[in-house]
Amino acid sequence: EHKREVFSVFWNLVAKDTFASSSWDGTIKIWSPHRPQSLTTLPTHSCTYSTAFSPHSPSILSAVSSDSHLRIFDLRTPTSAANHLVSSIPIHTPLPHASNIQPVGSNRPPTAFQPSEALTHDWNKYRPNTIATAGVDRIIRTFDIRNASAPLSMLHGHEYAIRKLAWSPHLPDVLLSASYDMTCRIWTDGSNGGVGRELGRMNAHTEFVTGVDWCLFGAEGWAASCSWDQRVLVWDAKSFMGGP
Repeated sequence: EHKREVFSVFWNLVAKDTFASSSWDGTIKIWSPHRPQSLTTLPTHSCTYSTAFSPHSPSILSAVSSDSHLRIFDLRTPTSAANHLVSSIPIHTPLPHASNIQPVGSNRPPTAFQPSEALTHDWNKYRPNTIATAGVDRIIRTFDIRNASAPLSMLHGHEYAIRKLAWSPHLPDVLLSASYDMTCRIWTDGSNGGVGRELGRMNAHTEFVTGVDWCLFGAEGWAASCSWDQRVLVWDAKSFMGGP
């Protein structure tokens, strides 16, 4: 049903019988494995690189797109109400005056933010209103979707576009990122009372890193990443959390 390349799929984490797909055709589609036709189509009107269901609700899902917006949909709202769209958050907002924002390394934060493509996002597993976004501008931002006039935190350090984010299933303030700079990095967003900063990096890949995720089971800290170097690496994030 999609008219262009499909860029992401995501199973509903609460209701097991639905999943979502997003496409360069400017739509998100909701599917059931029990029928070949989609259940619902949600327009975004721009290339949509990432969609995800909230881990806290079977009816809420989000997406980030080439137009630099984070969109929140609630399937409980009437279809006539803006096609279930309940929030459209511009990602490139002015720098907030917050104590938990910390530039890392030599990549100093710019004084102004030009809109650029958002490529990835993830819901926090412990804070139901917190989402992290990232993309072409190399900056990780976290938002409280209830009051998203400015990011909660901005994490600088990657040298090229960020392709994947993943919040830890074990620690509410820790997330992983994968980038075209050939590194995976571990971050705290500063919500634990400190400052947002890089905790460490894994640089064993030799090409663009396009995916990273945590192991939900077993020992805390295990992660896997994949890259254009034709390898999948399994590693312990804790062993890299001592600085770059």
